[in-house]
Amino acid sequence: MLDSQTPNPRPQTPITFAQSVLDAEANAIGAIQLDASFEKAVGLIAGLQGSLVVSGLGKSGLIGAKLSATFASTGTPSHVLHPVEALHGDIGKVRQGDAVLMLSNGGGTEEVLTLAMLLKQDNIPTLAIVGRPGSELGRLADVTLAIGDITEACPHNLAPSASTTAMLALGDAIALTVMQQRNFTADDFHKAHPSGGLGKQLMPVTQAMRFKCVGEDANMPLIALDTTMQDAYKTAEQSASDSGLRRAGALLVVDPAGKLAGIVTDGDLRSALINTGPEVWTGIIDSVMTKSPTTLNNESLVRDAVHIVREKRFDEIPVVDSIGRPIGIIDVQDLAALKVIEG
Repeated sequence: MLDSQTPNPRPQTPITFAQSVLDAEANAIGAIQLDASFEKAVGLIAGLQGSLVVSGLGKSGLIGAKLSATFASTGTPSHVLHPVEALHGDIGKVRQGDAVLMLSNGGGTEEVLTLAMLLKQDNIPTLAIVGRPGSELGRLADVTLAIGDITEACPHNLAPSASTTAMLALGDAIALTVMQQRNFTADDFHKAHPSGGLGKQLMPVTQAMRFKCVGEDANMPLIALDTTMQDAYKTAEQSASDSGLRRAGALLVVDPAGKLAGIVTDGDLRSALINTGPEVWTGIIDSVMTKSPTTLNNESLVRDAVHIVREKRFDEIPVVDSIGRPIGIIDVQDLAALKVIEG
């Protein structure tokens, strides 16, 4: 019984307890020490002729499924093999030329160990991520990486938490290092992610823009330097009417060589009318346009346009070819339609 004069320990608030969980998991990652085994694992996976098969049971199996998806999306063919199902026929999914990555913190899961022994008999290379390299699985695997003896973030040191976080981080480190070794590019990533936010961000900007001034699907005119504002807007309105689209929110102005000389946005026109008056209409466009505007090129990606819109608050960005000739405009509404930015 507590003495009546002894104060009760102050309970942790939800925030302080949650912070201790985050600290424990961060510390678990920070304590991982990479050695020659890491380089050996990367080399083995990078040199595979087949697939990387990933296997684990329970929480380790769930981490393995995520890692398999990461490998597959970054250039390493991969699929998941449940260790129990493997012992009931699914081991046939592993072929010569494959390697198997097995995850087990304790390194003593019976089904995983049995699978490891069967794979060894078939001369299938095996890698393991375990807590201690001296565990049974660690000794069986051809390449073993250890996360160390980790105290779980769970207050009872029971629920896998810090250990699974460390396992995930180490697996990601392997996958991304293999990606780097294989020179897996943003274009390669886009091919594996044609849909979703990531895929859209990596789409060429020329595929996203609706307003084009070259090619068979051209739907906006280019304006010469000596054109009056009135004639420029008449030309733009007529072009929009002919194409059946709304008019772009800007005009692109070119010099005699056909290179981009400037841009006039609807906002520029409003400002000029307010500051100068209606005589703006009869003046040449050169006096109103923004010269040498920020541009994208025909190799730019949607993510580049998003960056400019967010950083500079532009609604229209000219897109030019390799020698500075305009090929179109990427409009903020084009980005909103892709749902990569709010409209």
